[in-house]
Amino acid sequence: VTVFPKKPLDGAHEVQSFCLGHTEFVSCLAFICTPDSPQGILVSGGGDSTVRMWDIISGSLLDTCAVGAKAQFESDTTEGNCSTVTDICTIPACTLIAVAIQSLRGIMLLSCDLSSRTLSVMKVVSIIGENFVPTSLGSSISGGLLWMVTGASKLRGSDVSSLSRVKVISGFEKSSPDASEQEPAVLVDSEIPGGAKLLEKLQGSISVDEKVFLAAADAVKTAMCNLLIKKQYSDEKREFRKRTRNDRKSKH
Repeated sequence: VTVFPKKPLDGAHEVQSFCLGHTEFVSCLAFICTPDSPQGILVSGGGDSTVRMWDIISGSLLDTCAVGAKAQFESDTTEGNCSTVTDICTIPACTLIAVAIQSLRGIMLLSCDLSSRTLSVMKVVSIIGENFVPTSLGSSISGGLLWMVTGASKLRGSDVSSLSRVKVISGFEKSSPDASEQEPAVLVDSEIPGGAKLLEKLQGSISVDEKVFLAAADAVKTAMCNLLIKKQYSDEKREFRKRTRNDRKSKH
């Protein structure tokens, strides 16, 4: 965790703390800020199938929530470890955290208890009827909505060069502060704010051809695997990459 310097032109960011605990790479970060915790609490997701909560001042680990086993059970996958946390998003209206997990058709909701500084799995909101695995999440300050996006930029063997698909979950209104009383629900396309015009703008078309969408889902799956699996290099190629590192290039 770094602090932006008071005089940016006079120096770089100042290291405030180190948050050490993940056993694999860290893939995403988010902050929870409330009147009770104005300095913010950091949450992180990673390749070890966990979401972790941190004190940003000291860098100490407050709690760990293992989401992998629950995600694999819900996704009914048989493909080894496909439970990398790919994105997390805090819900402004409450102390909930939405988690996107590799191969999970939907999102997992975690409840964050700021008084005891603990994380726990509240529920899984599944996408029924579509092979929709979200890769990016975002929440709206007003309206109590969680926006989910998946897609691919290159589709081989298809007339469509790229595809994006948008889904929205409702049920996070500020009028319902008690997470246990909320019933998040996936909206059908006709219920999404902005309607057909917004979907056409975001997706390129209102409807998505099923075959194209399945091709995109496979492309997303392959791309995620390529991104999340550590690349292996031969000794010769590793030495070449070391020699061509930017910090070793001569400066003129």
